[in-house]
Amino acid sequence: MAKTELMVCKSGELKDGDRKIIPNGKSEIGVYRVKGKLYAYQNLCGHQGGPACEGLLMAKVEEVIAPDKTYQGMRFNHNEMHIVCPWHGWEYDLETGHMVADRKFRLRKYDVVEKGDAVYVLV
Repeated sequence: MAKTELMVCKSGELKDGDRKIIPNGKSEIGVYRVKGKLYAYQNLCGHQGGPACEGLLMAKVEEVIAPDKTYQGMRFNHNEMHIVCPWHGWEYDLETGHMVADRKFRLRKYDVVEKGDAVYVLV
C-alpha cells in the first residue's frame, strides 16, 4: 500500500533543533530536525495519552561514576536526545521513539523525507 505524503513545511521553516506539530486526521505528528536529521512521531504518550511531542527535547542525563566506583555527579550527553512528555515526564529516545526506562513502550514513528524545498511525513 502506497503511503501518502503529508506536507509539514518548507525546508527553511524547520531549522536545526526545531520541531513542528501537524494535524493528521484525529491525531497529530511531531516532526523534528536535530543535527541535520529528520524524525517524526505521533504526538501521543504511551502513559496516559499526553502530548509527548509538545514537551522538552533535551540531552540524556547520565550519572558519572569514577574508576574507583565513586559517584561524581551528573552530566548531559548531547549524543542522545530525549523527547520528554510534558504531562508526567516520560522520556523517549529521539532516534528510536522507545521509552528510555522501559523499552516495551514507544512512540509511533513515521518516515519523514525532504524533497525539493519541503519536508513531508509519509502516512
